[in-house]
Amino acid sequence: MAGKGGKSGGGGFNKSRRQSTTRVKTARGRKLASTRWLERQLNDPYVAEAQRLGYRSRAAFKLIGLDEKAGLLRRGMRVVDLGAAPGGWTQVAVTQTDAEEGNGQVVALDILDIDSIPGATILKADFTEDVAVSALLDALDGPADVVLSDLAPNTTGHPPTDHLRIVAMVELALDFALQVLAPGGTLVAKVLQGGTEAALLAEMKKQFTRVRHIKPPASRSDSSETYVVATGFRGGAAKPA
Repeated sequence: MAGKGGKSGGGGFNKSRRQSTTRVKTARGRKLASTRWLERQLNDPYVAEAQRLGYRSRAAFKLIGLDEKAGLLRRGMRVVDLGAAPGGWTQVAVTQTDAEEGNGQVVALDILDIDSIPGATILKADFTEDVAVSALLDALDGPADVVLSDLAPNTTGHPPTDHLRIVAMVELALDFALQVLAPGGTLVAKVLQGGTEAALLAEMKKQFTRVRHIKPPASRSDSSETYVVATGFRGGAAKPA
């Protein structure tokens, strides 16, 4: 696991690191798209830095960037990571909340198996089901301060369809957050640039005091992904009976 590094999220990212370019020849039976993906992975400095620091995915740097811009995570917080596999965001949340030392609490929730992460509770469940809400509140021993969602559906390559799918995913994350967040809590969810439905944004603005979009440096420049960050939850989740 990545070492602790305060608000830098375990050392942060040094953009000045030089990395030689690796080119991949298209092997027999491998599609050109697969070759391009592999080449991009091999030449991605965030991938190399994630491996160096022990993060399970380059996505860890997205959360680090979001945290640096918005001050999302602090020592002692209760945090839930939706769709957490393989666990990169959970690792960052553990570090930032000092959960491994027993100060914060982090719950990683996914329908997929996740290898254990020191300082985090792993729940294998579908967050859209009611039982997941009660299980989470039990695991946290109360409502969450932050709900994180890096979830995104598989893309089809058809922008209107992909837009509808990711909006539906954010709606599910919002519904979950409204049930588990403490007053003043925060929701972070992946969206597509220029693609958050007006009705969804209006609902978020009704439920939170501030809603904004942030694209962290680790999000690839050719990607339309960004994150909606909603802070200051106006409601409050009840503790389980």
